[in-house]
Amino acid sequence: MKVKKIRLPFEIKKSILAFGSQTKNTLCLAQGHFAYLSPVHPDLSMLEDFLAFVKDAKYFLKRNPKIIATDLHPDYQSSLFAQDLLQTSHFKLHTIQHHHAHIASCMMEHGLANQKVIGVSFDGTGLGLRGQLWGGEFLLCDYRDFERRAHLKEVPLLGGEKAIQEPWRLAAAWLYQLYEDRFLNLKLDFVKGLNKNHWRLLKQLYGSSTHAPLASSAGRLFDAAASLILNKYKVRFEAELAIELERLAAAYRSQAQAYPFDLNKGKDEYMLDPLPMFRHIVLDLKHKEPKEKMAYRFHLTVASMMKSVCLSLRRIHRLNKVVLSGGVFQNRLLLEMSHNLLRKAGFKIFTHRQLQANDACLSLGQVAIANWRP
Repeated sequence: MKVKKIRLPFEIKKSILAFGSQTKNTLCLAQGHFAYLSPVHPDLSMLEDFLAFVKDAKYFLKRNPKIIATDLHPDYQSSLFAQDLLQTSHFKLHTIQHHHAHIASCMMEHGLANQKVIGVSFDGTGLGLRGQLWGGEFLLCDYRDFERRAHLKEVPLLGGEKAIQEPWRLAAAWLYQLYEDRFLNLKLDFVKGLNKNHWRLLKQLYGSSTHAPLASSAGRLFDAAASLILNKYKVRFEAELAIELERLAAAYRSQAQAYPFDLNKGKDEYMLDPLPMFRHIVLDLKHKEPKEKMAYRFHLTVASMMKSVCLSLRRIHRLNKVVLSGGVFQNRLLLEMSHNLLRKAGFKIFTHRQLQANDACLSLGQVAIANWRP
């Protein structure tokens, strides 16, 4: 097995083996001042990938780790494998929240000590606290702990995982929040191509935690906007429409402003509401604006959302370091826009430089957090 070796910013007192996530899985063994990461196992639901994961896990287990760390999600194959180990071995087990691990991994890459940062973790979905699905998160965190201080407004995943394969469901859910059933009368190509009967059936799932779970997901926001702007309803592979939207946005060579959005302050946290953005996307579609321009404005809006939240959190908490992680930041245009806006606002920004921003980095973050747990 070819492993990646990373020097750590602190010494690991008791050896830790982290089991990573369900997809883009890596294992990470940390001992002393170094961490050793396995190759990526693309999808543990596939037999070939799972067998490779098991082989690598057995290799690391020969190093006699004292602590095991897994994702908070109990149904990941990596988490289940770790639970099975506990039946025959004596390990201390730590379950680590997905987005906290994302931020911790990037902090580790940069050799940051245990210090508070603003963590922006944007991805598809990961299990949050109290069973919620997260994916558009702003955390105040260090290695030891985190506080969720802002997030994207939740949208129902109508039909659960099916909404990822058919992102028109996400776009329709946002339009329904804006216009209720009147959105079916909009003179848009997207609406004309909808199966109206199918939508009426799906609408009945609203409020079902099982069949329409709420998700505060940046990845699903990209899916919804791309489906609406590109007038496409299904995907063949993960992030297909988001990749196409990025390509269009990168081709835009003129000036444009971000779409409007709302930042609502609650008792303990902010919520980013993209409904004003979707209202203006509808107007642009009605006015036959170029798709490249709409794609560019959407990317600029997401970057502006980040800047707005980070400015608000800095005013309150006096934190100036921003750490960006999560699969959405594999979008180079978004990463560039976000970096530029935050840098001009005086923030110090940290992004991945050794590992990918997607779930392949999670096991390193799990190691960091487990090390600081009592």
